[in-house]
Amino acid sequence: MEQQPAPVPAGGVDTAVETIFRIESPRIIAGVARIVRDVGIAEELAQDALVAALEQWPRDGVPDNPGAWLTATAKHRAIDLVRRRERYARKLEEVGRDLSLSAPHHLDEPSDPDDIDDDLLRLVFTACHPVLSAEARIALTLRLLGGLTTSEIARAFLVPEATVAQRIVRAKRTLATKGVAFEVPYGPEREARLGSVLEVIYLVFNEGYAATAGDDLLRPALCEDALRLARVLAELMPKESEVHALAALLELQESRSAARTGPGGEPVLLGDQQRRRWNRMLIGRGFTALSRADAVATGGPGPYALQAAIAACHARAFAYEDTDWRQIATLYGLLAARAPSPVVELNRAVAVSMAEGPEPALAIVDGLVGEPALRDYHLLPSVRGDLLARLGRTREARTEFERAASLARNERERELLETRARELPET
Repeated sequence: MEQQPAPVPAGGVDTAVETIFRIESPRIIAGVARIVRDVGIAEELAQDALVAALEQWPRDGVPDNPGAWLTATAKHRAIDLVRRRERYARKLEEVGRDLSLSAPHHLDEPSDPDDIDDDLLRLVFTACHPVLSAEARIALTLRLLGGLTTSEIARAFLVPEATVAQRIVRAKRTLATKGVAFEVPYGPEREARLGSVLEVIYLVFNEGYAATAGDDLLRPALCEDALRLARVLAELMPKESEVHALAALLELQESRSAARTGPGGEPVLLGDQQRRRWNRMLIGRGFTALSRADAVATGGPGPYALQAAIAACHARAFAYEDTDWRQIATLYGLLAARAPSPVVELNRAVAVSMAEGPEPALAIVDGLVGEPALRDYHLLPSVRGDLLARLGRTREARTEFERAASLARNERERELLETRARELPET
């Protein structure tokens, strides 16, 4: 006789269900979305499976394979929904072998060799579709692939929960009304769409690595979510150089996180960081990912590969004085040619200041003062203030730091800039 799982106290099961669901929800939603062709409905059916687990597991016990149980329950409800639709005959052909929940999951061989047959990858490309705004893509990706609740996303980005909820609802509606296919593009379209996917992960990480607003410089949970998504994407798309390059960049940047703030949460500048606190395991992972990016690259390095190479230069320097600033300035020059932007040029100016001195760097920065995109960007006057201070023009430097502080939305950065302005000599 088959032994039945023993009933478990409800409180412990509820915690287990929520933990398991958070881990498994991206794959559950992805598998269901391939059946119903609608990520909004897929998420609702996944939530239905969660409710069923909360009802049944305290009574019947946690299954041996809880993730498979949740997936099977959600798919069963998806199939019931498809059967109720008028277009059942056509949908039945699309669903294929998924109708048999007890059978292993298989799909027909793709007609194109570039086609990638993976439900989770389909979900990534759907959630990051360029038909959505950047804010909507980020919210939907964190919801569907990161497993974050609406309130968690709202807290991470310091916006009202209602705003995030509205973004997610509108994003799902847009995908449905625009008829966005639940598929992985291939050929030229894949390259274009992949850029949107990488941008979402990059933006999520950056918001965690250097929060644009609020009281804390870092939001570690966002960095962890972005890094996990980058790692998953690298496994799903092993032949895409820029995917590995983005993973490398995030690994190398994250390796410095513990050293970037002091005991009170105050920012610690790169030159003052204790490099023994840099995470050598993450640095090793970053170097490995960068090697993989180089191994599968078919042309010159892309923007993420160049940024990862810059981060690698910092990681190789065991002391700030050992940093190869000339190489970093060269890499920023290549990045400016590959993906020109005022922010890249500002970063190049910083590298030039370390490689050649503050005077040539100031000429670069002065050329950016009129850039509309940098008009309210606090790092422009911050960099200019630093260069002026190094040239002994302290009165002008103080003015720049004060302006930078007035523009900074992050409280920790504002305090640092105000301190730098106060500490300049009066001469």
